[in-house]
Amino acid sequence: MSMTYVYEFVLELSPAQICQLFYVLSAAAVLAIAAVPERAQQLLTQYGARGSDKTLTSTSTSTRDHKDISRGYDDSSTGSFFRLISCLTSIGKIPHSWFMHFYILSLSCTVFWAIQFVTHGPVLELIVNNQCLKSTSSMTMSQVILVWFFMALQAIRRLYEYLAVLRTSSSRMWIIHWLLGNAFYLCTSVSIWVEGSRSIQCFNDNCLVIGIPPLKSVIASSVFLVSWAMQYQCHRHLAGLKKYSLPEDGLFRYLVCPHYTCECMLYLSLTAMAAPEGQLYNQTLACAVLFVLANLGVTAHGTKLWYGEKFGSRVKGRWTMIPVVF
Repeated sequence: MSMTYVYEFVLELSPAQICQLFYVLSAAAVLAIAAVPERAQQLLTQYGARGSDKTLTSTSTSTRDHKDISRGYDDSSTGSFFRLISCLTSIGKIPHSWFMHFYILSLSCTVFWAIQFVTHGPVLELIVNNQCLKSTSSMTMSQVILVWFFMALQAIRRLYEYLAVLRTSSSRMWIIHWLLGNAFYLCTSVSIWVEGSRSIQCFNDNCLVIGIPPLKSVIASSVFLVSWAMQYQCHRHLAGLKKYSLPEDGLFRYLVCPHYTCECMLYLSLTAMAAPEGQLYNQTLACAVLFVLANLGVTAHGTKLWYGEKFGSRVKGRWTMIPVVF
């Protein structure tokens, strides 16, 4: 009975609302992980030096145990929970270099939807028609093309970085990270245009001409390009560092993870760029921003803790990811 109710509930949702639901549930899952005891959280969220056995068994273990107890977990329950998580995360370890698959998928999806658009493909038309039945607001066609282009630009640059800029790493990650990342980019490949379905439908019916993007979209495009260039500079700096040393140039003087800050700004600018007429922002992409903030925020927090253990006072005074706020 409950599964029938869930099935009927999902059927009532528009494609945009399904994407929004995915982002919100994924963000909630990430935040739930952030609430578990710190030792177990490291196994779930960290990789590389931050997730190595040496880190997990360092002299700071007693401090983590004290934090776990202060959160309301006694030694026996914490130990049992930690062993369970350790067992689960030991299954399905994959190379961290597989992150590159996210950008291959993102770029492939961009090409796929472009082909669907040009050929009036059945998959795109199914989503567009369903969205139009359940929503009246829409992005303009110029906004759809603009956001489509910028998402492809980001995927191309990130793929280039993995192939030509970043060093190969022997670190490994849990396969759940990889699956969630691929699901995110697959969903986002639809989210960037789904609220423009009415314009896409009209364009396919030859009843719409591409116009000039709204001023808000033009301003957001500038923010996107600045953030895009700054993130590239951050990644180049990280790639040039000695392994597991402290980055200290540029934005790293003020932030622990400025490349994450730039990532958030990229999606935030897309949210404004893709705002339907009469709306301040694109609701579907706003939910994507929520997930990005939660996901990168948890990782950035772990990075700052690891930097604090390794470099001490050298990271004091730096914001973690968001100036003034976090």
